[in-house]
Amino acid sequence: AAVAPKLRAKGSADVVKLLLSDDAVPGSWSGPKLSARGARRLFDRLGELGAVRELTGRPTFRLYGL
Repeated sequence: AAVAPKLRAKGSADVVKLLLSDDAVPGSWSGPKLSARGARRLFDRLGELGAVRELTGRPTFRLYGL
């Protein structure tokens, strides 16, 4: 929740809420305001900021969690 002000994507608030409520979220998650590609970029940004970590270790299917 502390990195939420640093995110500029339109659907980033939805992703932050989803991460706080679920154990793991697929990197290709898409919502009404965020495409799958945008979600992948958002999760990469969250990983750079240290807010999430990638759980699977696979490049084709990624799960992210706190």
